[in-house]
Amino acid sequence: MADTAKKLPVSPENKPTPAMERWSPFDSLRSEIDRVFNEFTPGFFDRTFARLPTAFTRGVPAVDFVESDKSYELTAELPGIEAKELDVTLANGILTVKGEKQESKEEKAKEFYLSERRYGSFQRSFQLPDGVEADKIDASFSNGVLKVVLPKTPAAQKNDRKITIKTT
Repeated sequence: MADTAKKLPVSPENKPTPAMERWSPFDSLRSEIDRVFNEFTPGFFDRTFARLPTAFTRGVPAVDFVESDKSYELTAELPGIEAKELDVTLANGILTVKGEKQESKEEKAKEFYLSERRYGSFQRSFQLPDGVEADKIDASFSNGVLKVVLPKTPAAQKNDRKITIKTT
């Protein structure tokens, strides 16, 4: 086989091809920011944040609510909160957990001065299920975890029954 070489046409002009253009990270960043702002319309954030759970959008702590045979148990992780900053109330069948944190820190040294302040509050309310003994609700707080035990009434404990499934 003979070696055949093809000559490619050469243009006397030095026009850069897209592959030859210089890549600039700031250009791609600018185009991405422009794209985001072009998508911004009234209600954009409402649509975006509507997909997130409420606990993420309002700074409200997530809560686990578990049912056992004899009680319901509510557990909330509240890091950095102390028991004196919490308030748990029951009114008209609604259990409310409130908290407020206020912290300030100052450090002074020869070369610098540091001042930090953190504050914020939250509130979560839960409609209690039927069959909770309101007089026997117990709350405890340890290591940043709030645990509220809601005992069931004896009638609510016996109310469950197994239903057989018929096959046809």
